[in-house]
Amino acid sequence: MTRAQPYNRDAAIDAAMTLFWQKGYHATSLKDLEGALSMKPGSIYAAFSSKENLFNLSLERYFTSNRDEFRKFMAAADTPLTGLANFLRKIGAPNHDDPMRRACMLVKSLLNTTSEDGAITRQISDYLSMMEAEMAAVFEQAKHIGELCADADTATLARRFQSDVTALKIEAQRQVDPAILAASAEQRARQIIALRQS
Repeated sequence: MTRAQPYNRDAAIDAAMTLFWQKGYHATSLKDLEGALSMKPGSIYAAFSSKENLFNLSLERYFTSNRDEFRKFMAAADTPLTGLANFLRKIGAPNHDDPMRRACMLVKSLLNTTSEDGAITRQISDYLSMMEAEMAAVFEQAKHIGELCADADTATLARRFQSDVTALKIEAQRQVDPAILAASAEQRARQIIALRQS
């Protein structure tokens, strides 16, 4: 009997994430997964139990990667507001190979869910809320060091910032004119800087 080839779990989840990100949960077939993961159907089910579980693992990988990238970017910034502004500018920069410039997988997946995808919808919503909390924490840090006024509504600012990130990523994926994208990012970045106390 031929032994099944060993597989790299992390690589398989990364490949599935890329595929689900591009095609969406419902449009991704088992045949698609076979090709992307270089695994037979039986091996896929043995490793991940179900397509839905593999999708959930892919969402978790996407969220964790984006959260860690955001934290790393903010940690390297001179100030919290500068970091947030430069994060927006980074999305608007001319680099079409950067996966961070693609439309958000969480948002795309949420828009493609159906009434039967309750568990998936809840997981996506939780991740979006967790990412928003990360952003709110940066605004809170800005408030703590006096960069942002003490009565600033950080929750509202975080929701607006998350909307700005989503909008820019959609524009980037649409491959709008680079100059227009950069100008859009710069406008949003300046709105963040304008929050700084004099």
